[in-house]
Amino acid sequence: MFHYISGPLAALLNGAAVVDAGGVGFKLTVSNNTLDKISPAVGSGEKVKLYTHLAVREDDMELFGFATESELETFRLLITVSGVGPKAAMSILSSFTPEKFALAVCTEDKKIIARANGIGPKTAARIILELRDKMAAGAALPSAFEAASAAVPTPIGAAGAGGKMSEAQEALLVLGYNRTEILTVLGGIDTANLEVEDIIRAALKKLM
Repeated sequence: MFHYISGPLAALLNGAAVVDAGGVGFKLTVSNNTLDKISPAVGSGEKVKLYTHLAVREDDMELFGFATESELETFRLLITVSGVGPKAAMSILSSFTPEKFALAVCTEDKKIIARANGIGPKTAARIILELRDKMAAGAALPSAFEAASAAVPTPIGAAGAGGKMSEAQEALLVLGYNRTEILTVLGGIDTANLEVEDIIRAALKKLM
């Protein structure tokens, strides 16, 4: 029905944003990640742009808003999982960025996914089972490893363990981890016979 709604951010409510678009106040349920991105614009007259998904039930309709298209696509993937509705999907997106959620799925880390409010170990395992192949294949989102690699140029002449460690560090920095915790984790990994992707995977398991 709507691809996105754009306009001044009129108000922030509990878990929702009100966008004034053409004189109509659209109330959109949003994640904590989206709230963090748009909250500076409230009351300032500055326009925000939220990508939308309209959920229609027998007795209700609810409009969801997302600051990025990747968050919207992650939401739409999540609600295809049996037993995961919009509320559970928003809980996950309030706990993880789309990139970190994709990493958790691709590394099959059900413990970290189960930390989201209302998501138990069984639901986390089902999410991994049903979404792992889709995410790894980049059906709707690039894999987190591909996204990290695309964001980090390969150093000219980088080779061996030092080059691999440098690439892994930069990829993890792109994903939002700080250098101190990255160096601490990488120091405990035997990287001699690992490729960069494997080093990142091992580090993420420890970081998560």
